Amino acid sequence: MIKEIKEIHVSIKDQIESRLKEFGRIWKKGSDRDLFIELAFCIFTPQSGARVCWRAVSSLLEKNLLFNGSYEEIRNEINIVRFRNNKAGYLIEAREKFVKGAECLRSCLDNQPSVFEKREWIVKNVKGIGYKEASHYLRNVGFGKDIAILDRHILRNMNHLGLIKNIPASISPILYREIELKLEKFAGKINIPLSHLDFVLWYKETDDIFK
Repeated sequence: MIKEIKEIHVSIKDQIESRLKEFGRIWKKGSDRDLFIELAFCIFTPQSGARVCWRAVSSLLEKNLLFNGSYEEIRNEINIVRFRNNKAGYLIEAREKFVKGAECLRSCLDNQPSVFEKREWIVKNVKGIGYKEASHYLRNVGFGKDIAILDRHILRNMNHLGLIKNIPASISPILYREIELKLEKFAGKINIPLSHLDFVLWYKETDDIFK
């Protein structure tokens, strides 16, 4: 399995580096709205596929609903996303706080010295976001070097590799960090950057590189 992982990495390394550069540009050159668009995407992702969630975000943007739509308008537009009622509410709440309110995502994140503190801040301040989604968000805005998105694809592969004994039904913050460190150690052992390994294991399961 390790041989397969290394072979996949070689075959998609250029694509991974290109995606990571794109994500980095969002933080370096993107607007506050760009940062919020990525947050909306990650609010939608629990229990829903990445491409489905991005289609939902794109549809909201095309119809001028992401920044201006009512709860009902957003709820109706994101019917391809699971748990759309809750997620429409989470989106509205985040929008009120970070777009229409006094808080600014960029400055709030800038105030957190490390990526781990940034993640803690997101989990505490954005309803509907857990450690996995906060990690996903940070990766997508250029902070993915030292963290992992522990979704079902990653956890399944870690289980097959013997890195974890079983796939937990739920992951506490302490357990998340413990599993993340195991993946980081494994990444170092096979000489693949943690930010790359995340993509490689996801690609192994889905044949896709996306967000």
